[in-house]
Amino acid sequence: MVHGIVLRAVEPLDLELLYEWENNPEVWEHSDTLAPFSRHALQQYIEDAQIDIYITKQQRFMIDLRYDNGSLVTIGTADLYDFDPHHARAGVGILIFEQTFRRHGYATQALQQLMDYAFRTLHLHQLHCNIAESNKASIALFQKLGFEITGVRKEWRRREENYENEVFMQLLKL
Repeated sequence: MVHGIVLRAVEPLDLELLYEWENNPEVWEHSDTLAPFSRHALQQYIEDAQIDIYITKQQRFMIDLRYDNGSLVTIGTADLYDFDPHHARAGVGILIFEQTFRRHGYATQALQQLMDYAFRTLHLHQLHCNIAESNKASIALFQKLGFEITGVRKEWRRREENYENEVFMQLLKL
């Protein structure tokens, strides 16, 4: 039985999992990635992930599903990016990779923990994200947790021969 979600730092043992996820074209669609990542580049990223967020301006957490027997299964990532301590804001992104782990509330739990970290530990004033207008599940997730659509970028994302709008969402600390 599932006990809950744990956010943890990226570890060297996550290399193969990140290699699989970061090189999946379905993930590229949401991350604006255009080329595969090498293992070497990801290994460097993992090493750099141990550096303070105030230097790198980003922080990735692995999302682990904890079972009652204590075992953990890594199901995704949660990211803070474009960290700006002067303006007290950061972008936020989340990925639950396997379809079987989606729609169980795990992304909600992970995003709540990330928000708590951002507001209580980093003392941020706001979080923001950019989501393709067609990604209704992600928009609904962020709205459920208080994010508001504050703008739309017209024809912002290229999808083969077409373009798609992107919504900009914000959550201000109350």
